[in-house]
Amino acid sequence: MAIFIERPRTSCALGGALATMSALPRVVPIIHSALGCGGNLSGAAAFGAGYCGSSYASGQSAPTSAVTETEIVFGGSDRLHEEIQSTLDLIDADLFVVATGCMTEMIGDDVQGVVSEFAGGRKPVIAISTPSFKGDAYAGYSITLEGIFNKYLPRSNPKKPKLVNLFGLVPSYDPFFRGDLSEIKRLLEKLGLEVNTFFTPEQTFANLTSAPSATLNILFSHVWGVEFVENFEQRHGTPYWITDLPIGPEATDHFLKEVAEKLEIEPQKVEEVIAQENKEYYGYFERAVDIFTDADYKFYAAIITNSNYAIPYAEFLERELGWVPKDIFITDLLHDGQKELLREAFQAKNLLGELIFERDTSRIGVTLRQRHPQDQGQRYFDAYTPLYLLGSSLEKELAVGRGLHYLSVSFPVYNRIIVDRGYSGYRGGLHLFEDLINVLVAPK
Repeated sequence: MAIFIERPRTSCALGGALATMSALPRVVPIIHSALGCGGNLSGAAAFGAGYCGSSYASGQSAPTSAVTETEIVFGGSDRLHEEIQSTLDLIDADLFVVATGCMTEMIGDDVQGVVSEFAGGRKPVIAISTPSFKGDAYAGYSITLEGIFNKYLPRSNPKKPKLVNLFGLVPSYDPFFRGDLSEIKRLLEKLGLEVNTFFTPEQTFANLTSAPSATLNILFSHVWGVEFVENFEQRHGTPYWITDLPIGPEATDHFLKEVAEKLEIEPQKVEEVIAQENKEYYGYFERAVDIFTDADYKFYAAIITNSNYAIPYAEFLERELGWVPKDIFITDLLHDGQKELLREAFQAKNLLGELIFERDTSRIGVTLRQRHPQDQGQRYFDAYTPLYLLGSSLEKELAVGRGLHYLSVSFPVYNRIIVDRGYSGYRGGLHLFEDLINVLVAPK
């Protein structure tokens, strides 16, 4: 039976691949697909992720074969060869990645064969298969990592004992990926570690090539990139650790202690960092306690986001703010095994609320209206309203129409610009608290 998704919150695998490469330093995509794919997909990522824009030779400037009816009928291999050659002549980069779309996959172009003709040339060219029937943007992220880190990069036996790699946050489709990675990097560096984030502005191509030398891969996702880090361990010998992105002091304290245990960092060093960060966090937080308590800013909440952020947001709202997250909607495309992994991770946290796997925007609205009707009992208790809604820009109409408090935190985000904003760690926890309360005081 066909499933129709109204206003989905992701793109196809090619879109995820292009967003991933757009954030990697000196990695340039070559799109082998139909004429409109590159422009439409780059626009979705550039504007839907808090207007994150694009980078060098990406977005609207990404090279593309732009196949038309002629190539669909007679094959697009010659056109691809021509595009690769012109791209190598015109663009300065350290790695070129051919990413395929639906049409070129369906007509059976020998992409790997074309790419092999450039082996040993001036700059490396590789190919990945990213048609929409391989999955959505999150799957495209995983496919891209697999192609670059596990197939292109050579094996590395010597390990740097203080080097770690961060994976799991999907560029653009996790709109706060840059700020979140930067905060985790800052904290791990305070423990004396070297950190490859790959997707933040200060990273270089050397960070990418050094990845196989890392002593640990940290994956901030229970479902995306799991197979990738497993293959990474088999190829490069680097173990992995799957955990939730920490938001706020309690979760971040726990995260740093676990990192220290895995990498055998001096416990005293960790405690010093935790004490310093908590002093700073609560030094800021206590100044806002008056408005928070006097105005009785405690709410029931619904969270509408992807699998990477749902549990971290729920944990922060409940453990740090004392709110009650009731309905936690997971909006990415997951199979039954992935859903079960998320349920297990959620249950392990002993959090309130219920995970609801729903991708369709209209059905999310219907579910919320059924669960929280405005005409039942007391607004704060029996009806769980006024509800605080953490979602995407797609929820704005619902929130305004029903008088709900609302903050956009998940893709697509059209009503705020995101530059270096992030919600992870200690500073990110303050940012999230600030943004949540700003919604409440803005009408005053």
